[in-house]
Amino acid sequence: MDELTTTRRGFLKSGTGAALTIGFALPLASGRLEAAAPAVFAPNAWLRLTGDGTVTVMCGSAEMGQGVLTAIPMMLAEELDADWKKVRVMQAPVDKAYDNPMFGMQATGGSTTVRAHWEPLRKAGAAAREMLVAAAAAQWKVPAGECRTEAGQVIHTSGKKLAYGALVPAASKLAVPAEPKLKDPKDFRILGKPTRRLDTPGKINGTAKFGIDAQVPGMLVAVMARAPQPGAKPVKVDDTRAKAVKGVRQIITIPHGVAVLADGYWAAKKGRDALVIDWDLGGAKDLSTAKVTDMLATGASQADAIALDAGNVKDAAATSSRSLDATYEAPYLAHACMEPMNCTAWVRGDTVEIWAGTQSQGPSQGILSQVASVTPAKVKVNTLLLGGGFGRRFAPDFTIDATLLSKISGKPVKLVYTREDDTAAGFYRPASVTKFEAAMDDKGMPTMLKCGVGSPSIMAASGFMKIPDNGVDNFAMEGIADHPYDIPNQRLAYGRAEPGPQVWFWRSVGHSQNIFFIESFIDELAVAAKADPYEYRRALLGKQPRYKAVLELAAQKAGWGTPLPAGVHRGIAVAQSFGSYVAEVAEVSIGADGTPRVHRVVAAVDCGMTVNPLTIERQIEGAIVYGLSAALYGRIGFKDGRVEQGNFNDYPVLRMNEMPKVEVHILPSTEKPGGVGEPGTPPIAPAVANAIFAATGQRLRRLPFDGALLRKA
Repeated sequence: MDELTTTRRGFLKSGTGAALTIGFALPLASGRLEAAAPAVFAPNAWLRLTGDGTVTVMCGSAEMGQGVLTAIPMMLAEELDADWKKVRVMQAPVDKAYDNPMFGMQATGGSTTVRAHWEPLRKAGAAAREMLVAAAAAQWKVPAGECRTEAGQVIHTSGKKLAYGALVPAASKLAVPAEPKLKDPKDFRILGKPTRRLDTPGKINGTAKFGIDAQVPGMLVAVMARAPQPGAKPVKVDDTRAKAVKGVRQIITIPHGVAVLADGYWAAKKGRDALVIDWDLGGAKDLSTAKVTDMLATGASQADAIALDAGNVKDAAATSSRSLDATYEAPYLAHACMEPMNCTAWVRGDTVEIWAGTQSQGPSQGILSQVASVTPAKVKVNTLLLGGGFGRRFAPDFTIDATLLSKISGKPVKLVYTREDDTAAGFYRPASVTKFEAAMDDKGMPTMLKCGVGSPSIMAASGFMKIPDNGVDNFAMEGIADHPYDIPNQRLAYGRAEPGPQVWFWRSVGHSQNIFFIESFIDELAVAAKADPYEYRRALLGKQPRYKAVLELAAQKAGWGTPLPAGVHRGIAVAQSFGSYVAEVAEVSIGADGTPRVHRVVAAVDCGMTVNPLTIERQIEGAIVYGLSAALYGRIGFKDGRVEQGNFNDYPVLRMNEMPKVEVHILPSTEKPGGVGEPGTPPIAPAVANAIFAATGQRLRRLPFDGALLRKA
């Protein structure tokens, strides 16, 4: 329909020819198979090989900067033995064939793309490779065992060669192997090698299309006055001034707020700003940051949903040489994506089409079918690039509202959030208060750990998860309930508290605050024991070789224990999340005004077998920036039921001149791949907090760090 629409049928009927679909071929949304012709070898949903040797890999995951448009092709191309110079990638449509195996739906999040597709994509490439070898062997009338593959060619022991493209017609007639043999990792030519990203050129030359770039003929642009809190309703709407704005075409009230539809963004925003709305905030009218803290603290004190109960906490406490207790707190956080939320939707009769940067393509199809009262097969989702996701674009609010506005208006509608809309729209990282109690023996080693976590439930808020029968929200407890330290007696519990704001997944989810809590408290125990924080952790990680290995590598590369410039101090932290292990050492000084300055961060990561080391380095660096922004500045506060923050002036992120030097060291591993998009975030806040303590003797137990406390220190 327009330049942003790239259909599967359009690709198959383009100059590359129509694909022959065999085996577990790419189905249409209706379940029918595409028409076939031997100009393209397409043995599965992901691969298209044409006669000129071009390899096109279909990617069903959303690209939000984490590198999936390169990682997915690398996994398939490795087993295919493709010539990487001839590999291309296309965004796949919504289809069950592209469901994330770890989710059971086509969605991107949880640092799962590589982990989930490591085996399926490699098998897809290996099956195609075996078919190409069989086709060449049949043509040469030789045993397949006498043939090998390399860089897009089948090579016989005699030296004869056939390019993959020449084998397309013959290979297309063969059955797809059910269990192809995968390569030994020692023979990898592509995986594990630093590789430039396939999506970079388009982002440099401007041809790459993000959600906000979508253009549909005749569309209106919408800006909404959103409800200040979930459930808030407009009691009175005066739209007189809004209607007077040149270019404003319609004003529509929907459940989430009042939308102004106009010829362009600026007219829509001016119209929205001219609305006069009296909101009924209901029970949220008195919500404040202080009340949030009180509710969460009560939840932590009364936590009785047991995540872990080991040994005898009561007896251990009674027989201990000494004890230590501390309370930690983390605030609600916005995602602050560079590209604010947006979606373009067009409801026409019994069909819906959207253009959006969304992390949840598959769920969107089902959700929007309900919004528009059509069947899921009638909903087409065009997945465009995401200008940051961090979990926020897994939420359906912007796609729902755009679709609803198009249905009501009868026009294609592009809904765009302003920065202030985005910041105040909810879907926050949950705030949390956590109370620790520990008992220690006469050597200072912990014999008992008791913990209560007070926090809202993401599982309940998600709409597609159920809190387990034990009452424990797994996201609220992750990083604490599964901490690695060898402590014999433990009682770790969750106390659900719901102050009201909508909570959601945020980069590294519960680990983002819980690792700050537990790694800071372990540091407190080390100080109480008069032990080196690094050595203290090592002593408690005897049963955790992967944790211990990254801890040791980070300490070694950072020069732990060696002299630093005057006023600079080190802190250390270690964590596991999403199947990967990361340790970070931060070097920090404190300015005269109490402001912490992070000079250098050394990270060691064990993420199992690697796909692209360049992506790993960049993702760890980006995760550190994200976590450091939250630790130094991030906070969503409330007053009289409304969010206090709006834009980067009062919800700042790390500036370029504040960026520390970051070193990333990848630990060689033969384990299955872990995620890399999120695991770099959790350790940075405690590493910095522990360095601040080393510098000042002041233990900061609340995020973001308060420079006023450090001035007093």
